[in-house]
Parts: sequence; C-alpha cells; structure tokens
Amino acid sequence: MSTSQSSFKSFVLPMIIICALFFIFGFVTWLNGILIPYLQIACDLTDFQAMFVAFSFYIAYTIMALPSSWILKKTGFKNGMMVGLWVMAVGTLIFIPAALSRTFLTFLTGLFVMGTGLAILQTASNPYVTVIGPKESAASRISILGICNKFAGAMAPLILAYYILHDGDAFKQSLETMSAVARVAALDSLAARVINPYIVMTIVLILMGFGVRMAPLPEIDVTKNGDDESVDHSNKKNIFAFPHLILGVLALFFYVGAEVVAGDTIIRYGLSLGIELNVAKAFTSYTMVTMVVGYLLGITLIPRVISQRFALQMSAIFGVIFALGVVFTSGLTSVVFVALFGFANALVWPAIWPLALSNLGRFINTGSALLIMAISGGAIMPLVWGHLSDSFGSQQAYWVMIPCYLFILFYSIKGYKLKSWK
Repeated sequence: MSTSQSSFKSFVLPMIIICALFFIFGFVTWLNGILIPYLQIACDLTDFQAMFVAFSFYIAYTIMALPSSWILKKTGFKNGMMVGLWVMAVGTLIFIPAALSRTFLTFLTGLFVMGTGLAILQTASNPYVTVIGPKESAASRISILGICNKFAGAMAPLILAYYILHDGDAFKQSLETMSAVARVAALDSLAARVINPYIVMTIVLILMGFGVRMAPLPEIDVTKNGDDESVDHSNKKNIFAFPHLILGVLALFFYVGAEVVAGDTIIRYGLSLGIELNVAKAFTSYTMVTMVVGYLLGITLIPRVISQRFALQMSAIFGVIFALGVVFTSGLTSVVFVALFGFANALVWPAIWPLALSNLGRFINTGSALLIMAISGGAIMPLVWGHLSDSFGSQQAYWVMIPCYLFILFYSIKGYKLKSWK
C-alpha cells in the first residue's frame, strides 16, 4: 500500500466518517432550540418547565458517560458508534407516541434516550479525533468537526420550524379565541406535526448505523495519547489526582451550559421582547452561524498563529463582553449579543479537550468519560436560566453567563497547568 493510500485510510477517511457523525450530532442536538418554544405552546409550559427539554437531553451524558466507556471497551469504536446511532433512533421513535398523546414526560423520555445514544457516540469520537493526528493541531481537527456540527445545527431548527411552527404567530393568536374543546383539538394537531420529521430521522439514524458498521474505520489505541514517556504516573492512584483534568471538566461544564443557554433560549428571549415567532424561530440558526465563523478562524489560526490556550483565553473574554452586552442593551441589539455567544463558544470545546486530556496515559478513557459527563452543564444551566427568567425576566437571566466564562478564563490562565493539588 502506498503512503498516500495509508494516510487516507488512517486519517482522512476516519475524519470524513467522524465529520458525518458530528453532522448528525448537531442536527439532533440543536433541534432543541425550536422544540422548546414548540412544546411550550403544545404542552402549556412555563420557561422553567420548558428548559427540561434541555435538561432531559443533556443529563443523559452524565448518567451514561461511564456506562458508554464500558460499552466501547466491549464493542470497540465501530460497533459502539453503530449502537449509539441505533439508541438515538429509539429516542426519535419515542416522539411518535409522545406526539399522539401530547404527553410532555414522554417527549422528555425520548430526549433522554437520544442523549444516551449521543453519549456513546461522543465518548468514542472525541478522544478518537484528539489522538488520530498531532496533539498540537487537535483543536483544528475538532474545529472542522465543529463546523459540521454547527452547520447542521443552523439547518435543523429552520427545517423543523418549517414543519411544526410555520404558522406559529397565527396559531398562538387563534388559541386565545378558542373554546376549551377546540383548544385541546388544536394543540393535539400541533403536537402531531413532529411525527413525520421524526420518522425520517429514525430511518436516517438506522441507515447511518449500518453505514458506520460497514465503513473501513480503523481501531486505534486511544491510550497512546502522544504522552511524554518520561512522565511517571506511578504515583497517580486515580483520576482525581490530575487537577488539570478535574478543572477541565468543570470548565467544560460551564462552557456547555453557556452554549446551550445561548442556543436554546434565544428564541424564547426574542419572543419575550415582543418579536414575532415567525422572525424569532430563526434565531438559534444565527447563533450556529457565529459559531461556524469562530470555528473557521480556529482552523485558520491554530496552531500557526495562535495557541489553543490563547484561543481559549480570548473566547472567555469575548463571552464576558457579550454577556454584558445582552443585559445592558435592548431590543434586537440584545438578541444579537446572544447570537454572538456562538462566536465566543466556538473554540472552547476544541481547546479544552486536548489541554484536559494531556498526559493522562492509562487514565485517558476515564478522563474522556468525565469530560463527556461535563456535558451535563447543558442540563443544569438552562434550568438556572429558566428559573431566573420566570423570577426576574429573560434579559436579567443572562447574568448566569458571567461566572461561566470567568471560570473558563481561570482555566485558560492557570487551571490547565496544575499538576498537583498541593
């Protein structure tokens, strides 16, 4: 086999396959942005209750991350990815009885199962892409995946909104004049609109599972993390002996929380300002677009012009600035600052992963699982936002973003360097 053929099979082809998976991740994940206002109407929910859409989806990562690591040890990467896609298909299938019964708890169950499938896929794919090439360019590779993810994320809410909320403003107004019986019938009809899109997604996920299983995706040893062989881990008794990892998990928790708040609340925030649903339904896509811009800059600049760590520092600083912009401006300008969170968030995930996994050696599988568990920030922080929104107003709720970015800034300056708790 020639060198070019070997390089294609060992690096290029796996990257193409992982890019396709990240497209699926993004499409499914960022549907939540439109599902929240949709279910808020269909199931008569408060802001706090509606945020359980994000909670149910992202809490699956915390609960299932370690079991996912165990599954991958038993199945290997290819079979594990296939299992993850099929578990996601079960989740999308649950949306059918949820829609027919218009039961919020059943919708949440489907979201949890979808999150479980994604936990398996993410546990496999993130360390895989981190070690498949040079460690110094890991952030650039993850940025490429991020573009696939967020491009899908920009498309997903627009496509789903076309099917389920194309007449959102008129529908909301008509509900106010309906009798109780007619209102129930109208909401049942609204709930049923998700059935066909989720049947299509189920079929696509099943076919993707077969595709991954048949693809020539090589197995790699993720424990070979490009570590310096002179690093001695004999004195490390468990994963908690690595401060740079544990603090990285916390930084990732706050990052994912900030990312999900930005993407999943922006439509609701726009509605709270009196912006029509027909306009606001596209706002999540704008957040995804600014993220793609950030990813493109990451691919261009890292590591040739700036380091992964400097990118992380600037991301945190921009996050604080944009958060202040949200709460101290008004109207559409304030919404634009929420959308700009996407730009601030773009390079955080790809920068934290290689910093947190650095020199873990035999602990890398557990370290990766802990980082996946940090995705639970996407479950907790939107609930905090929802509670603050119900109590103090949607705009003031964005104060929750400040401590998130400040901790990320701390990690980028000092936390990543700590090798001992002493």
